Formats: sequence, structure tokens, C-alpha cells
Amino acid sequence: MKKLTAVFTVILLLAGCQKLPLTETPPPTPPGQFETLRVGTLYGPQIYVESTRGDSGFDYELATRFADFLNKPLEMVPYGNIQELYQALDTGKIDLIAAGLADTESRRSLFRLSPPLYHVNQILVYREGTPVPTDLADLNSPLEIAADSSFVETLEDLKPEYPSLQWHEANDKDSEELLSMIASGDLQYTVANSSSLEINRRFMPELRAGMTLKEQQPIVWLLAHNHSDTLMSELLRFWHQEKRDGTLDHLVEKYFGHVKRFDYVDTRAFIRAVKGRLPQFEQWFKSYAGELDWRKLAATSYQESHWNPQARSPTGVRGMMMLTIPTAEQLGIEDRLDPQQSIRGGAEYLASILDTLPASIPDEERMWFALASYNVGFGHVEDARVLTEKMGKNPSAWKDVKQVLPLLQKRKYYQQTKYGYARGSEAVQYVDNIRRYYDTLVWLDNQQSQQALADNDNSDTTQSQAISATDPDAEAVIQPR
Repeated sequence: MKKLTAVFTVILLLAGCQKLPLTETPPPTPPGQFETLRVGTLYGPQIYVESTRGDSGFDYELATRFADFLNKPLEMVPYGNIQELYQALDTGKIDLIAAGLADTESRRSLFRLSPPLYHVNQILVYREGTPVPTDLADLNSPLEIAADSSFVETLEDLKPEYPSLQWHEANDKDSEELLSMIASGDLQYTVANSSSLEINRRFMPELRAGMTLKEQQPIVWLLAHNHSDTLMSELLRFWHQEKRDGTLDHLVEKYFGHVKRFDYVDTRAFIRAVKGRLPQFEQWFKSYAGELDWRKLAATSYQESHWNPQARSPTGVRGMMMLTIPTAEQLGIEDRLDPQQSIRGGAEYLASILDTLPASIPDEERMWFALASYNVGFGHVEDARVLTEKMGKNPSAWKDVKQVLPLLQKRKYYQQTKYGYARGSEAVQYVDNIRRYYDTLVWLDNQQSQQALADNDNSDTTQSQAISATDPDAEAVIQPR
């Protein structure tokens, strides 16, 4: 009996010990119930860019909205190439890939694909001054393309038709780097998405578009095949909401709607002016911009006068910001030809327009409406908004209003308006030009910041090497960044 009691006591003690989870690890989080939305991406002006003034990019903004939709924090995780993205998704380091990648047969077999976000053409790219390639059979050197890109499948499909077609897949360079090599003359041919080409030739005007290799290819996000049911379901709900609300179309217009027009001479002239003329006036753009990004003010001034203080138009407007006499008097500007006074007046006038715009226009689009008003008049822009609403479109969305503004040149439409005829198509081009100039200023600003960081790193390395050379036993006092 005593033996049975002892055995029973031991069993109870063991059972009690099993109930104490002193070293037991918690169970893994079920798929889809993640705490943070981890998005794998690539760097690129239309995808994801980090800067001291804030992160940007189509995929970044859409991922931010998706994280808000899920009520989860967002973690953007940039990778060096597409293969690294694939591996990260396969091993569960990220939840999805948002990197401007196209819908292809091979990706459909490897991943689950989102609905299309926008569409692109695949274009042969070469450099200004190079003989125009009219046929793939005539290329005098192999194409260089990014490894694992959708261009690989396109070229494989074209190979039977063009047996002499050759290409090299670069594992250590992305499409942006290859475009840069084309612009510098270090590479003859590559393939790029039309959206990427249109954006990058604002900074590298030497890029030229050749023949189209593939049309209207959908750009998508990628999810893992396994354990992504919940996330895919949420992504589909999010996509339908963004399409219904017009937010997806707004983002497409924001990043790609103003870049289709391209003027090689104008782009080259603008980049030269940034280096030669802008430094004379930059301090005043910064001083008077107020809450406005000074680069938007500078871009507006370039569109108005090409940063020429003596500029004059046939209608009598003068100076850096092309102010009329009544506007200058209203703002207390005594000399329209004085660059400092003109910049101050233009900044105040833009600020007053921004304050006058209806509250229904979202913050990120107010500047485009204000610029159109600066060019064609506030009343005409309001007329266009009224027409936009009558047509069943959104009068507070620039992508809709910019389609209606040119109608103010047609009697059928301007007879319905309060202020009558206006050259609305010029206002649309005016805004698009300023947006391109602004984008170029942002890019050049980022390049300058990155160069400054690189110079600091090189200076630190040089200093550390000098210390080591002077005293081999001394510890380096410069810590790695």
C-alpha cells in the first residue's frame, strides 16, 4: 500500500511539473496573422526611394495603404536583385514582393499574383547618337538585361524568329543601372519597361526608345503559393477598394501620368540650368517657400522664365515668376524684375491660391490645381471642375480634371461655363512640365546627398588608414557607419 501511495505521489508530481511551462517555447504565429507587413522590394524611382525628405515610389505608397488597410505596421525590405527577393519570399522572410515586376508564365508557376496594378510595354533602349535599331536581327552587340527579369522570357519567345539574337543576364546590376550604362555610353542596348524608361530619361535624356518587344504587360505583386490564403484574400479586398475609390488610378497618374511627354533639348537645358543658374537664386526659393517644397517653387519659376529675371511675355507679365502688374501691386512687389521680390511675390500668390482651393481636394493634389490656376486662372479651373462633375467624374481628382481642362477650348463646352473660353490644354502641359522639372530636382538632390555621404565615408576611411599608417598599434577612432 505504501508503495502504491509513493508511486501515485510521483505521478502527481510529474504531472504538476508538466503543467509549468518554464522553458516551453510559444507556438508559431498562424499564417496570415503576422504582426508586421513585410514587403520585399527593389530600389527605383517608380518603385521605392529612400531620402532625407521622406520615402516615395508607387509600390511604397500602395504598400503603405495596404498596411493601413490591414491595420499593421509596414516594413519595406529592399533587396539587391530579383533572385534575392524570390528566396526571401520562399523562406518566409517577407510576406509579399512589391517591386514593379511583370506577370509572366514562370512567375505564375512559382507564386500567387495580385490583380494588375498598371500596364507597361517592354521597349528596346539605346543611346542618343547610336544608329536607330529597326530590327532585332540588326543588333551589332548582345543585349544586356537584368537576370530573372520578365525580359528573359520575352527574348526567349523571340529567339525562334531571330536566331542570331543574343543577350547577357546581369546578376550584379538592376534595370536602373543598365539604363545608366546606356546613358553613359558603356552599353549599347538593353530592354526596359516603358514606365521606367519614361521616368529615367528625365534624368538621363540620352536614353532613346527603340522598338516595342511586348505590349501591355501587367505589373503585379507576388505572394507565396503556400500559407498565403488569408493575405491574398485581404489583398483582393484591398485592390477592389482601391479601384472603386479611384485611389489606384490616382497613384498611377501621380507617378506615370506626367512623364509621357519628353523633350530631349528641354531636358538637357534644364539640367544645365540647375547647375549654372539655380545656385544664384536657390536661397530665395528656400526662404520664401514656406510650407511648400522649395523645389516645386523653383520648378514653377523655371517653367515661367527659365530662371531669367528679365523675362517678358507678349502679354506683359515679367520676371522670374512672371507676375502681372495688378498681381504685383496686390502683393506689394515694387520691381517685378528684381529676382528676390519676384520669387517672394510668386510664392505668396501660389500660397493664396492653395488657401482658396476647396477643402475636398486632397493635400497631395492641391499643388497641381494651384499651378493650373496660376497659369490659366482660378475661375477657369473651377469651370473645369464643374464640367468634370457633370460628366460623372471626380472634380477633386487631378487625373479627371486634367482630361476636362482642354475642353474649355471647345465652344460646345465653354458656353456652359461661367468664365468661358480658356486654353486648358496649355494649363495641363504647364502642370506636367513643372512636375517633371520637380522630379528631376528631387533626383538630382538625392544624388547630391548620396555623393556627400560617399565623400564622408571615403574621408573617414582615409582618416582611419592615416591613423593606422602612423601608428599600426593604434585602434581606429572612426567607427563604421
